Amino acid sequence: MTSMSVSEAREKLAEIIDVAQSEAVFLERYGQPAAVLLSPERYEELLEAFEDAEDVAAFDAAIAEEGKNVPWELVRADLGWT
Repeated sequence: MTSMSVSEAREKLAEIIDVAQSEAVFLERYGQPAAVLLSPERYEELLEAFEDAEDVAAFDAAIAEEGKNVPWELVRADLGWT
C-alpha cells in the first residue's frame, strides 16, 4: 500500500498509475484519506466480490423470511423436475 498527498500525486501521476497496477495507492488531502487509486482489474475483482456478497445476503434474508412453507414437491414441479 502506498500513500501520498493529492498534490504529490498531481506531480507524479504517470508514476502513481504504474504503482496502482500492483497495489492500491491512497491519496490524502490535508492529511485525511481522500481517494484510492486501483488498477481496472483490481477494481473489477472488488466489484464482483461486492456483488457476490450482496447476492449471499439476499439469499440469507430470503431463507430467514418467515411465512408459509412451500412443499418440496411443488418446488420440484415448478422447476420441471418431476
